[in-house]
Amino acid sequence: MALLISVDVFASTGAAQAAEEWKPDSSYTTTDTGEGTYAVPMLNSDVPDVSVERVPASQNDEGRDTYYMVSTTMHLSPGAPIMKSYDLVNWEIVSYAFDRLDISDAASLRNGKNSYGEGQWASSIRFHDGTFYVLINSLNLGGAFLYRTDDIENGAWTKTSFGRGFHDPSLFFDDANGGTPYIIYGGVSAVRLNSTLTAVEEDFPDFIRRSDYADKPYVGSDGIFEGAQVAFIDGYYYVVMITWRSDGRQVVMFRSTELLGRLADTPAPYESRSALNSNGFAQGSLVPISNGAGDDDWHGFFFRDSYPVGRIPALIPATWSDGWPTFGNNGDVPVDGVFAKPIRLTPEQERFERLKSIVVSDDFDNDAPHRGYQDEQWTVPTPPDIDESLVGTELFSNPGVESGSTEGWIANDGATLSATTDAHTGSTALAVTGRNATGSGPAQNVTGKVQHGVTYDVSAWVKYDNPASPETKQFLITARYGGNNTTFTNLTPATTVTRGSWGKVSGSFTIPATQALSDVRIFIETPWVSDPSSDPDTHLMDYKVDDVSLVGHPSVGGELPHPDEIAPNGSNLDLAWEWNHTPDNRYWSLTDREGWLRLTAGKVVTGAYTHRAPGGELTWLEEARNTLSQRSFGPRQSAETKLDISGMGDGDVAGLAAFGHDFSYIGVQRVNGVNTVGVVHRGRPFSAPVDQSAVESFLPGTATALGDATEVHLKADLDFARSPGQLFTTFYYSLDGIDWTTLGDAVGPLEFGGSIHFMGHRAALFNYATQQTGGHVDFDRFLLSDTLTSQNQPLDKGDLDAAISYAESLDSGDYPVEAWAAMRDALAEARAVAAAVVGTQNQIDAPERALSYELARLGTLKAPAPALDVGLTAGTRCVAGKVVVTVRAANAEEVPIAVAFETPYGSKSWASVAPGAHAVHAFTTRLVSVPEGAASAELSATIDGESVSTASEVPYSARTCS
Repeated sequence: MALLISVDVFASTGAAQAAEEWKPDSSYTTTDTGEGTYAVPMLNSDVPDVSVERVPASQNDEGRDTYYMVSTTMHLSPGAPIMKSYDLVNWEIVSYAFDRLDISDAASLRNGKNSYGEGQWASSIRFHDGTFYVLINSLNLGGAFLYRTDDIENGAWTKTSFGRGFHDPSLFFDDANGGTPYIIYGGVSAVRLNSTLTAVEEDFPDFIRRSDYADKPYVGSDGIFEGAQVAFIDGYYYVVMITWRSDGRQVVMFRSTELLGRLADTPAPYESRSALNSNGFAQGSLVPISNGAGDDDWHGFFFRDSYPVGRIPALIPATWSDGWPTFGNNGDVPVDGVFAKPIRLTPEQERFERLKSIVVSDDFDNDAPHRGYQDEQWTVPTPPDIDESLVGTELFSNPGVESGSTEGWIANDGATLSATTDAHTGSTALAVTGRNATGSGPAQNVTGKVQHGVTYDVSAWVKYDNPASPETKQFLITARYGGNNTTFTNLTPATTVTRGSWGKVSGSFTIPATQALSDVRIFIETPWVSDPSSDPDTHLMDYKVDDVSLVGHPSVGGELPHPDEIAPNGSNLDLAWEWNHTPDNRYWSLTDREGWLRLTAGKVVTGAYTHRAPGGELTWLEEARNTLSQRSFGPRQSAETKLDISGMGDGDVAGLAAFGHDFSYIGVQRVNGVNTVGVVHRGRPFSAPVDQSAVESFLPGTATALGDATEVHLKADLDFARSPGQLFTTFYYSLDGIDWTTLGDAVGPLEFGGSIHFMGHRAALFNYATQQTGGHVDFDRFLLSDTLTSQNQPLDKGDLDAAISYAESLDSGDYPVEAWAAMRDALAEARAVAAAVVGTQNQIDAPERALSYELARLGTLKAPAPALDVGLTAGTRCVAGKVVVTVRAANAEEVPIAVAFETPYGSKSWASVAPGAHAVHAFTTRLVSVPEGAASAELSATIDGESVSTASEVPYSARTCS
C-alpha cells in the first residue's frame, strides 16, 4: 500500500526549461493545428460513409457533450468502428459494433468465396432513451442488421436481423411524434419499425421521389442519389443526400414539415436545395453543436474521395439563413482549407485530444483490454445432409418452355409472362412484358429443391428487341430468400446482352450454411436503379427467356467453419487493427510468444477465388486469410516491422504490404529452405487470367538472399504526396535495425480502382503458404512515422528528449496511480531508445508518441491545486474627489489565514485573519479617475498540518470622481 500512495519525484537538471519545450506534434490522423483551427478534410485517413451522433452532457457520465461516429469497413473484421470525439475534429476508436458480421464462406475467405467491396456498407449510429444503436446494411451477407447496447465503449451488442436490405440506411427516431423509429434508405424510401425495433411495420416507398425533382440540375434523373440522413431542426425534417451529376459530387438537401412528405396523412412534399458543390465534399449528415445560449448550431459532416488514402471526412461550418445552410466560406470549401474549431476545451484537454489517433504503433504486448463486442455467440453449422436425388438433375420446371405454356413459371415483381415462338432453341420461349421494376421477370420457386453443401450451375438465354432500348443491356439471375422479409443475392455476374441477339447469363453459387431455405425463389432481372420508370426503355424493356437451367453437384472439399476459428484465443489487439475478412483464431496469437504477433499459415492458397464482376481472379495475397492491417495515413507514412522467419515453411511468403486491389509489398519467400527478401508490385492494368507466381514474384534487382539470418527488419515508406491520386512506396530491409538497404526504386503507382476493394490502401502484415500449412512468422513490433528515408533528414531525438525531460519534472502525487504507472512504462521505453543507437526515425517517433500521449493524458487528470475558502471582493468609490480602491477578504475557513493584497496603488498584508473575520483595506489612489483593473491576493494557511497557499485576482471597475 505504501507504494501506491508514495510521492515519486524525478530528479533532472534543467527540468523546468525542458518542460516548457515539450510541444508534441498532433497525431498522424488529425489536422488540428494546435492553435484553435483545423484543416479539411480531417483525419488524413480512410473513414467513409460517416454517421455522427451526439450524446448531450445531461445524458452521459462525463459532464460534457460527447460524439460518436460509425464508418464503413466492408470486408474487414472487426467492423463498423465506433469512434469518439469531444470536439468533432479529433477522433479515436473506442469499440466496434461487431467482431464478425457473419461466419459464412464469403465473410471468411472460405471455399472460394469472398466479400471484397461488400460486407458492411454505409451505417447509422443513434442514441435514444439510454440505448445506442448501429444500423448496418450488407450487400451480400444477409441484408440489414440492427446492433444495440447500453455501453457503447465496453458493452456487448445485441443483433437483430430484418431479413431484407436497406441501401445506405439511416435510423431516425421521430421525437416530434413520440419517438417513432424509422429507417430512411435508398433514394428516398422509409420503413416504420415496431416499438422494439425488431421488425418492419409499414413501408413508405419513394416518399421523396427523384422524378419529382428531375428538373433540378443538382438532382436530375441519373447518377448517384443516395446516402439519406435525417435531422429535425426548428419544425422541419431535413434529409441530406449525395448526388453526382456531370458538374460534380455534391450535397443536396430536402426539407418538409412532415417526415413522410408527400406520403404523410397531410401531404407536405419536400422542398429541395443544392447545399454544397465544392471540391467533392459530400455524403454525410448535419451535426448539432451547443452554442452556449441553450440552443444548437448545425454544421455539416461530410467526406471527400481522397484516394489512394481513401475517403476522408470533414467537419464543415454552416451559416443558416431562412432555414437553409450555406457551408464553408459562402459555399466554398477549399481542399486543405482552414476553419476555426467550433468546440473549445481546456488547453490540457485540447492537447490530449489532438494526440489521439486511429492508427498506432504497436509492440504486440497483448495489453489491450478485452471488449464486449468480442463476446459474440455463433452457432457453427453441422455438415449438410444432402438429398442425392436432387443432385445432378435439372431443378427448373419447364426450363425450355417446350410445353408451349408458362407452366412452372411465376412473375416476380409484377411482370406478365406468356409463351412466344421467338425461341433460342426449340419452338417456344418465355415473353416478359409489363415490367414495373428492375426485378420484374420470370421466376421459379425452388423451395425444397436447393440445399446447403451443393454447388449450383445456373444459366439462362436472354434476348430483347426494343429499338428504343440501349444497344447493350446487362441481365442477372438472382435468388430471393425469405418471402416478404427478403434477402436478395445475385447468383451470376451482371452479363451484357446485345439488342436483337440471344445472350447467355450464367454463374455458379453455393448457398451459405447460415441462409434459411424455407422460401427460395430464383428470377431473372436487370440491374437495380432507384427510379426505373423515369426511363422505361432503358430499365423496363420487354425481353424473352429460353433454355434456363439449374443443376447442382456436391461441393468438392468444402470447408465448414470450425468452432476454434471463432472462439477467443486470449489475444487482444489494439483497436486500430482489423483483419482482412474474418480471422481464423487458430492461426494467430499474441500469447504463443510474449511480445510478438504470430501468424501461422493455416491454409494453402489455391488461386481458385474470384471477385464479384468485373474484378476477376484473386491474387494469392488477396486470398490469404489472417492478413492484419491498419489504415494508411497521408501525406507520408513510414511503417517498420521486425520478423522472426525461423519458423517459415517452404513456399511460405510473409511481409509488409501497401495493400489494396493493386498492391506493393516487401516480403520474405522461402524456397527449398532458402530465405530471400524482395519487392513485389502488382499495378494496373491487371492481366487476365492471373499468373499467380508471376504476379507475386520479386521485381528484378530486388531479390536478396538472407543466408542464415533468422530475423529481418522491413520498412515501407508510403508517399501519397509524390503524384496526386497515386501512391508510390519505397522498401528497405535490415538485419540489425541499424543499417538499412534500399530494395530498388520507389514502386507504383497504386491507385483507386473502383468498387472491388472500395477502400483506401492499408498497411498490412501477412503470411501465407503456397505448398504446405504449419509454417509461422513472428512480428516483434510495428513502428510508425511520418518521416520518409528519402527526405534525407538526420535522425532527430529532440521531441523524444523533450518528452522525457517533461516527464521527469512531474510529481506522482498529482496524478491517479494507474495513469502514472502507464506513463512510467512509456517513459522507460523512451529512455531506452534515447540511450540507444537507432536506425530509423520510426524507432524514435513510436516511443515519443506513446510517451507524449500518456503525458497529455496526465495533464487532463492532474489533481486540482488546493484552494482556500476565502471570499474576495474589490470595488471603487470617491472620497473627497479622489478614487479609493477597496479590497476585502472574508475568511470562511476554520483556521486563521495570512492575507496579502497587491494593487497598482499599494500593498497591504495581515499575518493572521481569524476564522469568520475579514481583512479590508482602502487604497487611496490620489487620482480623480482610474481605469478598470484587478487586485491580487496571496492567501496561505496551515490545514491538517499541511501548508496551503493560493493566489487569486479580483477585478474592480473604472471610476471618475467629479
